[in-house]
Amino acid sequence: MSLPYLLLLPGLACDQAVWTDVAKGLSGEAEIRIADYGNSDSIGDMARVATENIPGKFAVAGHSMGGRVAFEIMRRMPERVTKLAALDTAYRGWTPGEAGEQERAKRLAWVELAKSQGMRAMARDWVRGMVHPSRLTDAPLIESIIDMFGRKTLETFAGQINALLNRPDATPTLRQIRCPTMILCGREDTWGTLELHQEISGLITGSKLAVIERCGHMCTMERPAEVNAAISEWFQSQEN
Repeated sequence: MSLPYLLLLPGLACDQAVWTDVAKGLSGEAEIRIADYGNSDSIGDMARVATENIPGKFAVAGHSMGGRVAFEIMRRMPERVTKLAALDTAYRGWTPGEAGEQERAKRLAWVELAKSQGMRAMARDWVRGMVHPSRLTDAPLIESIIDMFGRKTLETFAGQINALLNRPDATPTLRQIRCPTMILCGREDTWGTLELHQEISGLITGSKLAVIERCGHMCTMERPAEVNAAISEWFQSQEN
């Protein structure tokens, strides 16, 4: 009997490393693919690339930007998705105004830093606001995140920033989701706050909200044991 299929979607400038512990935890329970978006520069194209050559039905879990890609997959092919998990993510589109312009400026500043000093220098700046403050002195964790970003090219990073600045609003999609769904975040995630995840969970009928304590945005790398436990429970849940 074949194993159920699980598609894992990385976030901005992330790769398989962000899902390594989750994939190990589900070894033997699922046939796992960790997506590589290539140089896709839109959420829609990322969804297309991620689902190429996946047969039949599958479960999907997305972290950060990968959560937005997961929501786009749900919009395009809801009948094929058996389970959904979205971790440390968001759902609204970019909107003009002061908050939107501040976000745009911050994201474009990261691109300029990567252009002038390289991806690793950009990652050192980026990571300060993305992990729990207590983990900033955890050299193995911080270096693993910086190494991951360093594997991405400037072209790939700039394309993903463009995708995020031109992202779709997933609100209508969230209201239509009916498969078993888990929304998870680190309690101290300052980029995708707990309040934001409560909104997402409130929009998805029957979804479960899981909160990882003493954890920032990079939950799968900061608190792998706790995240793995939540992912395992979600993956073993029954389909509606």
